[in-house]
Amino acid sequence: MKSADNFFDKHRLSTGHGGKGGISNTVGVALENTGARHPHPPVHARPKHKDKSECIIRLHPALIYPQRSTKFSAATSPPRLSTLVFLTAVSVLSLNMFLPSLPHIASEFDADYALVTLSVSGYLAITAVLQVVLGPLSDRYGRRPVLLVSIVIYLFASIVCALAPNIWVFLTFRIFQGAIISGSAIASAVIRDTTEPSEAASKMGYVGMAMAVAPMLAPMLGGALDEVLGWRANFWFYAVAGAGLLWLIWADLGETNTSAASTFSAQMRNYPELLRSRRFWAYSMCMAGGIGAFYIFVSGAPFVASRVFGMSSAMLGLGIGTITSGFFMGSFLSGRYSARMGLLWMIMAGRVVAFVGLLVGLILYAVDLFHPLVFFAAAICTGIGNGLTTPSARAGALSVRPQLADSASGLSGALTVGMGAVLTALPGALLTEENSVWLVMVMMLLMAAAGLASAWYVRILDLRDPLPR
Repeated sequence: MKSADNFFDKHRLSTGHGGKGGISNTVGVALENTGARHPHPPVHARPKHKDKSECIIRLHPALIYPQRSTKFSAATSPPRLSTLVFLTAVSVLSLNMFLPSLPHIASEFDADYALVTLSVSGYLAITAVLQVVLGPLSDRYGRRPVLLVSIVIYLFASIVCALAPNIWVFLTFRIFQGAIISGSAIASAVIRDTTEPSEAASKMGYVGMAMAVAPMLAPMLGGALDEVLGWRANFWFYAVAGAGLLWLIWADLGETNTSAASTFSAQMRNYPELLRSRRFWAYSMCMAGGIGAFYIFVSGAPFVASRVFGMSSAMLGLGIGTITSGFFMGSFLSGRYSARMGLLWMIMAGRVVAFVGLLVGLILYAVDLFHPLVFFAAAICTGIGNGLTTPSARAGALSVRPQLADSASGLSGALTVGMGAVLTALPGALLTEENSVWLVMVMMLLMAAAGLASAWYVRILDLRDPLPR
């Protein structure tokens, strides 16, 4: 028994996996016919029965799961959260880091500026389509192979963009860069594969912080690279980031999809289950309502700030960043409290904060107490509400049919991007100097109200049929 005791003492320390104290995966070990006991058994190792000859020992997860290798070998265990954060950050900054370089790209290729902007709108369009396609592929063939192939395509496309001899080669391979959207979609599916819904929402909150910070910092970095090294430096940066990401996924992200269908046709036969789920659409509309308000703000705020408030370009940039800073705050709170408070509470809290903030702003405008600070304060409330809601709503949508987690992630993401593309065009078509302030806020309030109504519907469904853990 001495050797058994020494073995237990050696391996009962926690490394942060599993439940309390990091202990998981109970293994029963019968110490038969010895009558011996561990000299100081911890709570989880004390005998469960009166017979003192048997106890339950919880082995350290390192004895159960394969160890991460320090060599360049394929990962076999779930990834670290930092890997998913980096994966999401690269997919987000790939959209807007090079935006300050658009005039220089147009100048070098002697192309019309409107044609060069297809590198943004075309990229958004292809990412919406890819999210719908890559989701079922990931659910059928696994997260890891789809990610690796997507990143290889992204890496190759980034190199070609950096070396592009003309605008058409540049635009073609800029579209291929859209393959990186698999990063943010599959990161959410990996989190849901490995955690329960409430804990998944918490982790998605921390990943959401990267989604807030990356768009704020990326244009600054891209502008600096363009100023010092030229516009092509942005795409060499993408290539280096893609190479680093490829190594990281290979070495740290093992397969987490353990319920893949036997064939792709069998996988697609499960897809209608997701499309028929009222709960999935309710969760998706919670996200779409919040993100829709964001798209209206970022497309309408420049007009309001410059034409109505007379703000400088620098102040305009600061003002537009307010909604993103709110999202960062909300995502942090979501990461901190989602596991404790639960999905529904966080979703409702976020929708109420966004709705009330915009409603108060409109009331102050109606009674002639309006000020630019009120406009941007309402935007901060919208951002906080989105940060509180989005991780929990996404975790809920992915939990409706866990075997279709990435399909759900892709479909809800495509819905959000598609709605964003439509809503981004509305302010340009409808705004005038006379109506811009209240119309932007009314449109944002309507989207917030749609999100709140969807959250309330989720609550009704949850009371009737709680989401399985």
